[in-house]
Amino acid sequence: MWERVVQDGRWALWLVCACYLVVVYITSRGLIGAPRYRLFQARVHDCRARAAILAATISTASVDSTDTTDSVAKSAVLKAINERLDGFGVGGQVVWRLLPQRAVIAIPLSKLAAAWRALHHAETQLLRLEGAEEIALRSLTLRLRLASDPDPVNNSLGTQLAAHAGDAPAERALLIAATEELHRQEDDDFEREYEHQRIALWLALTGIAAVLLLGLALDHRLSMLLGGLGGFLSPLIGVMRSQRPTSWGVLVLAPVGGALAAPGGLLLVRMLADPELNLLGQVFLHNSWGAPAQPISLAVALLFGFSGTLFSRLALAATGQLVPTAGRTSRPGPPSRP
Repeated sequence: MWERVVQDGRWALWLVCACYLVVVYITSRGLIGAPRYRLFQARVHDCRARAAILAATISTASVDSTDTTDSVAKSAVLKAINERLDGFGVGGQVVWRLLPQRAVIAIPLSKLAAAWRALHHAETQLLRLEGAEEIALRSLTLRLRLASDPDPVNNSLGTQLAAHAGDAPAERALLIAATEELHRQEDDDFEREYEHQRIALWLALTGIAAVLLLGLALDHRLSMLLGGLGGFLSPLIGVMRSQRPTSWGVLVLAPVGGALAAPGGLLLVRMLADPELNLLGQVFLHNSWGAPAQPISLAVALLFGFSGTLFSRLALAATGQLVPTAGRTSRPGPPSRP
């Protein structure tokens, strides 16, 4: 069976694309959202602890006070917050699970972004219920955080908080407003990042479909596989050189883009090596589009997958050869003599 897969390039291409589809699914439904989901779980546990402390405080205050109206209102708010926090654990609300409370199999980015907004709203509601001492402590912590923030808007929030320190009602209102603003910035930043990741994943899925179609229509399956290998090696070597992480979009798209760039690059090489243009020499005339299984053609396909700049430069060179030709053909001829 494996000998047949190896000998038939079509089956090898289908197998590689199927495996890469699994990688893309795992990346989109787990690897991208997993760190953010772990932090989300920790924040939910923190909110539960704060809600439990507030519930005990409200219960004690209601026993010592004759007016229970305020305690009843706060208890209703706490009940709504706890119900919202409990809803995060229901399967399908934030993650997809095999079992009701465990075995997470997928973390959709859209659901995770919506859950973060709901959690931030719950945290803001808890600030409205906490005592003056806790508000003062959280206000001081937030001022220290904003003091080192390079954003001038956030710096101004810290200055306003410092100006109203000690004034309990104003300090609470400013703390809630500053917290909501920071939450909005955080949510917007992550949703923007998630949108970029979704676009990259859509392009990767569409690119895989294009690779399969080209593999069926053209005899360039081996060159596309080597182009995909070059696309995988490009970010790998970049990370090894710089020791800095790259984005998930680049990691997912690079092999697909390399596989698609390989046959297109070979066609450009064939065009520029044509005797009519003779820009690349005779060696590439017989080692490009017409002979994709030749070692030089395969090496060129690997280079096109590895370097997107190489493909861009050749495309610009080919465009430069076409523009003057179009200009000459559209140029009007000399006027005829009467």
